[in-house]
Amino acid sequence: MRPENLKTRIFLDGADPAETRQVMAALGFLDGQTTNPSLLAKNPEAKAHKVSGNKFSSTAIYDFYKALCQELSAMLPQGSISIEVYADAATTPAEMLKQARSFDTWIPNAHIKLPTTAAGLEAAAVLTGEGRRVNMTLVFSQSQAAAVYAATGGAGRGDVFLSPFIGRLDDRGENGMDLIRNILAMYAPSDGHVEVLTASVRSMAHFQCALALGSDIITAPASVLLAWAEAGKPLPRADYTYKAEGLVPIPEEVLSLNKSWQDYAIGHPLTDAGLEKFAADWNSLIDMQA
Repeated sequence: MRPENLKTRIFLDGADPAETRQVMAALGFLDGQTTNPSLLAKNPEAKAHKVSGNKFSSTAIYDFYKALCQELSAMLPQGSISIEVYADAATTPAEMLKQARSFDTWIPNAHIKLPTTAAGLEAAAVLTGEGRRVNMTLVFSQSQAAAVYAATGGAGRGDVFLSPFIGRLDDRGENGMDLIRNILAMYAPSDGHVEVLTASVRSMAHFQCALALGSDIITAPASVLLAWAEAGKPLPRADYTYKAEGLVPIPEEVLSLNKSWQDYAIGHPLTDAGLEKFAADWNSLIDMQA
């Protein structure tokens, strides 16, 4: 069951329903699930298609993704399932909107994942204006977080998730947990319509630090969640200290949240790299000749 003093919502980062059932059984609860093209490519059935040479057609891949999300939604009817649009550097806001509106009909508890790029922010502004829920992904800077807040102004609490990818910042020698701390501090005096979803969690230390900082949500791989369950689902003590040896601190920026989203620095090389990787993993499942 849920630990009594746990305020952070816990999501599984994955795209395998069998894994979801395993984690739910171990934890006794689960608040939602995040998916993306790279995780979809690791789904056992999807991998079998790829290895056998019997790849999906460009329409069948969406049928597969839809059925997967519907299965997850049935397991977590009170939670949230994040469904990611296909986007590369050339994808337009109109193309994202077409996908998003279609995906939003698949299940009643969808958050549509959009990249935190100019095109993604433009689409997010439209979607939240229509009352739809979004998860802005591939966030690597406080300025991007400010832009998300501005682009989705007027949305209700719970309608907008912000997904900073901490592990990928660690990979290049920066303390990704500092970004979570800085964004939470920036959002603290705000209206609360954007919730921080700590993503790219690689370790129990990441997980415990996100809990200690008060992240609204954490999405973690099954390995971390199962290890947490095995340890008895401990929560960090009041004197918890995150050890970030060898990682360069990310300084907090003083940013106003009252500007137009276009006025913030949106670009980030890790966002560009993430888009490229997600697009490649999605395309690896498709028979381009079909």
